[in-house]
Formats: sequence, structure tokens, C-alpha cells
Amino acid sequence: MGSFDAEGNYTPRKITERDLSTTFAEAIDGTMVELKEGQLVTGSVVKIDRDGVLLEIGYKTEGVIPSRELSIRNDVDPNEIVKLGEQIEALVLTLEDKEGRLVLSKKRAQYEKAWGAIEKVKEADGIVEGTVIEVVKGGLIVDIGLRGFLPASLVELRRVRDLQPYIGRPIQAKIIELDKNRNNVVLSRRGFLEENQKEQRDEFLTNLKPGEVRKGVVSSVVAFGAFVDLGGMDGLIHVSELSWKHVDHPSQVVTVGDEVTVQVLEVDMSRERISLSLKATQQDPWQEFASTHEVGQLVYGRVTKLVPFGAFVQVGDGIEGLVHISEMSAHHVDAPEQVVTPGEELWVKIIDLDLARRRISISIKQAAEGGELAEEYRGQFEVDEHGNWVGGAADDAEREAAWADYYKEYGDAAPAEAPAEPAS
Repeated sequence: MGSFDAEGNYTPRKITERDLSTTFAEAIDGTMVELKEGQLVTGSVVKIDRDGVLLEIGYKTEGVIPSRELSIRNDVDPNEIVKLGEQIEALVLTLEDKEGRLVLSKKRAQYEKAWGAIEKVKEADGIVEGTVIEVVKGGLIVDIGLRGFLPASLVELRRVRDLQPYIGRPIQAKIIELDKNRNNVVLSRRGFLEENQKEQRDEFLTNLKPGEVRKGVVSSVVAFGAFVDLGGMDGLIHVSELSWKHVDHPSQVVTVGDEVTVQVLEVDMSRERISLSLKATQQDPWQEFASTHEVGQLVYGRVTKLVPFGAFVQVGDGIEGLVHISEMSAHHVDAPEQVVTPGEELWVKIIDLDLARRRISISIKQAAEGGELAEEYRGQFEVDEHGNWVGGAADDAEREAAWADYYKEYGDAAPAEAPAEPAS
């Protein structure tokens, strides 16, 4: 190189003696990059065509990156991967192929860099992020710097049948298998979801307290109860907590999709289980019955079951009372069926009301002696001239209309005998 003076005039460098320590050819070679297969190099993209990319790396010839070596994605357009003038890294595959070309791979360079990072993530039991680029037999291929295989059974918490909608979606996953020799990376999104869900479950359970009332949606119905989605976890309503009434099967009370209001009974942190009650959010029919009835009142009921020691009579919604055999008649009774039959409707008198034990003792014999009607029957019945309770005048029109319908259907045939009414 020459030099410039203060006025900007250039003076060439004078060569006074030969200052090359080698031959000119050797000097030229000294400016060339030394390469070996497997080496990582950096260069500038100087040409892009359908078959690949030419990369200037300072070697005696440009390197060629075939299209298949540009990306881990299959069948890509080189113009979508690189731009003219862009500086990229590549790995030397071969110094001279059969056509005399220096062959490079951007994909392999990316792979080598990504592998080291992924090994560190695996050691730390961390999470990798990538985009789903392909659906293959048995699962998905995820671009995490290299091709990670995500089995279909590990895509979601439950197996997914149609994987196509996942194409192009960014996902997070755990690394469950890593084998560089076999170029094998197996991922699990389910593992990530389970881990994430566990954190959410723990937080949900910590904030859930017994006695709280929550809204939810019935997610499934089984023989022993119903599961309810509370918006973070499912809780179980045992069949015994579905209703104040006897329930043979939960489907009698709820169906999948029903919105329900439930009370939290118990939160088991160690087993991650929530016990719920539906009936706790509903009025206790026994409490309601006890608040509106008292001993000595007459109520109307239907015989539901006969037992050797008496009969059970339904006297309210979900409320049954026991008529002991000694309270069935003024005369001696050997068996309940001598007095009543299942399905028969009749008047009974409350002779004992035990709310704590949820037991009501009632009497047919004492009802026949008369007494005060329970409040729900007042105004519907009156005492006739014989001292019997009969329907009140307010219901005459409805009763007459009912009898008119009866005669239209059956003609002049005498109606079945109505249940006897107690004397007042």
C-alpha cells in the first residue's frame, strides 16, 4: 500500500527488495481458507436457484448447498430459506464430490448447534418449543432446530385421531428420548401438559375450601355418582349426595352437560380428589317438613311399602313415615295387608316427629279419631255435618269438572270407591 500526504496526494509504495518469503502461488494459497469435512464455516449467499444455493466462504471455489440440505423441512423453496447476501453457517459435507464441487449443508450446521442446546434442555428436564411441520405415520414432526418426533399418543392428554390441524402450530414439549447416534429425538407434549396441569391443579386445590358453593358442569355420570367440571378440576358427587331422596342411579338426577350448583365437602390434596354435594345446596325436605308440621296433625299420604311390623306411607316429597302395625286399626291386626295395600291413599296422623333421626311415626287408627289438618290442606277441606273432612267449596268447580271428564270416559258406571276420609 502507498500513502497519502496532508494535501491528499497519493504516493505509491516503493519496492526496494523482494519482501515475499514464499512464492507468489504460495502467497495466493495462503489467503485461502483451510477446510476439512465436518467443519462449520460461515459465508455469504451469492446465488439462489431451484437446485440450491452457492455460498462464498473464502475458499478457492464457492460451496454448494443442495436444496435438500437447506432445511429440516421437506420440499422447500430455497428462496424461502435464504436471501442473497445473507450470512449463514454451513457444515462441510465433502470437499470435492464427483462433479468437483465443495458440498455444504445448512441443515447439518443447524442440527449440530441445536443438538448441543437440546442436550442441555434434556439434562435440566426442561421444555423445548417448536413448530409442527409434518404429519407422519404415528405422529408429528416438530421443528426444534432438528426433527423431533412427537407420537400421536403423546400429543394431548387423550389420544387425538386427526393430527392434520396441528400443522403450523407452535407447541411446547418435554424430551423423553435422545439418541444422537441414531439421530432420534422423541418428544411428549402430554408430559408438558401433565406437568403444567399439576401446577394448576395444586393451585386450584389450595384455593378450594370445604363448605364453598361452586358452579360446574356435569362431565360424566357413572354408577356410583357424577363428576362435575369445576373449571379447573373435576369433583365427584357420590350417589348419596345427589338428592335428599333415594336414588337408584345417578342418571335419575343429572345428565352430562347439566349446569349444577354444588357444595365442596372435602378436598384431598394428596390424592387430588374433590368430594361434592348437590343435595347440600338444596333445601332439606325433612327440615321443610318439620318446620311446617307438628305432632297431632293430619296429613294425606300414599302407602309405599308393607313390612311385617307395619307400613311405610309417603307424606311429602321424599318423606316417608312408618305406621306401626299397632297403629293400623282399633282392632287387632295380624298382618299389615289386612288393612292397607301398596299404592292406597289415606289420612294418617303424626304421632312422633324426630328430625335428628329423620323418622316420622304416623297412625291410621288415630287419624280415624279426627284432628287438626296440616296447614297445606286447610282451605281445601271442610268438616261436613257428619264430622268428616270433605273438599272445600273453593275446589267444587275443579272437582265437578273432573267428575264430568270421568263420566264422559266411563259413562254412568259407578266410580271406584274413594279413600275414606277421617272423622273430625
